Amino acid sequence: MSAIAEQATEEYTLSKSEKKKIIFLMCSVLLFSVMNGTMFMIAVPDIAGSFSLLPSQVSWVVTGYIILYAIGALMYGKLADIYPLKLLLTIGLSLFAAGSVFGFFAPTFLMVVIARLIQAMGASSILALAFIVPSRYFWDERGRVLGIVSSTMAFASGVGPVIGGFVAGALNWQFLFLISALVMITIPFFQIWIPKEEKKEGKVDILGAVFIAVAVADLILFITMFDWWYIVISIVFFGLFAWRISKTDIPFIRPDLFKNAPYRTTIIAGFFAIMTMMGLMFIMPLLLSEVNELNTLLIGLTLFPGAMVAAFMGRWAGLLTDRRGSNQVVFIAFALMITGFLLISTFTGGPAWLISTVLIITFIAFPFIQTSTANLISTVLPRNEIGVGMGIYNLVNFMSGAFGGAIIGKILDYDNDIKLNPFSIAQDNEIVYSNVFVGFVVLTILNGCFFYMSFRRK
Repeated sequence: MSAIAEQATEEYTLSKSEKKKIIFLMCSVLLFSVMNGTMFMIAVPDIAGSFSLLPSQVSWVVTGYIILYAIGALMYGKLADIYPLKLLLTIGLSLFAAGSVFGFFAPTFLMVVIARLIQAMGASSILALAFIVPSRYFWDERGRVLGIVSSTMAFASGVGPVIGGFVAGALNWQFLFLISALVMITIPFFQIWIPKEEKKEGKVDILGAVFIAVAVADLILFITMFDWWYIVISIVFFGLFAWRISKTDIPFIRPDLFKNAPYRTTIIAGFFAIMTMMGLMFIMPLLLSEVNELNTLLIGLTLFPGAMVAAFMGRWAGLLTDRRGSNQVVFIAFALMITGFLLISTFTGGPAWLISTVLIITFIAFPFIQTSTANLISTVLPRNEIGVGMGIYNLVNFMSGAFGGAIIGKILDYDNDIKLNPFSIAQDNEIVYSNVFVGFVVLTILNGCFFYMSFRRK
């Protein structure tokens, strides 16, 4: 029996109760995975104070984690096309829990960084496989389940900073590791509830995996540190990777995957959409701190309503994707993004409650764009390539977030007294923030036109 046939058989033999258990398990561990990133971003100043570190030194707590998390999302995606999900999840959760326990007892900053790297090696499996599970076990209701996954990510992104700030303030930043260690409780349930699968034909091109891993790592380092040696090394290894996949019989990524025009269009459109959404997440704490003079806890509470509404709307995004198709939901997401960015640009400098209110519109766009693009990828790829296809999708999302943060950081370094939005109430140093959101509006409109024209031709 073929791999595709086996998948279909497994899919239809699952009862409604079994499917609910799988969704509950995946969302539970995904919650910890996403929160683990946002909690530690809040705690970076406290970690620096504990070890008397410079900002460039303590940044490795975040940078090192992002690098391995991004690479791991690609690697686990590829492995999912060959190995059973139960095995990959067990390995990933074990690493995540081990890194969390190790981090709690870490006596030095070096040990803390190592703990974060181990965490990333495990947590990346959760993100990668959370987007593959709907295509593996819920083929006829992928959109609905992807909507639930996106809702969970939105909820975790919103609640993470609040929990991180509370725990780090009331106890100590090391206790954040213990929160993530709770994922070990779920491992026995994955052994029981995830369907048994056989290893499929194929093997991983180790050399190709090494080439792409080094290329991605150096590209992220270049984005975060702006050392030109990193981009040179990255280009060299991307070249070696391209040479490798064109020469070997079993490439890590098949070259014809990028010849799939709908997949390529979705990846490109998703890159720019997620870049603006992650740019929003990067710029809002800075704006609320500098313009509205809020502390960390109040910033988290200001962002919280939008994240909660987005979590609620994720379910509707999934249902709408199943009923109306991915393309229409992509355009709904673009419309929400344009409206939200324009309103934030207009009211930059206004009271925090007003910013929190208009942010809700933009936050709602996140589950819509994520659900629709992930579902679109699952429909335009052969089922035996969905794993690596989703791995590339997750990797590109990480890269887009890093690009967005780096570009915005550079823009904010320069003062600007020319308002691009004539209706904006921003004044003085607030204007540059308002103008950034105008840039987001323009980029989203161009992205929407690209997506429309590409699929119209196809």
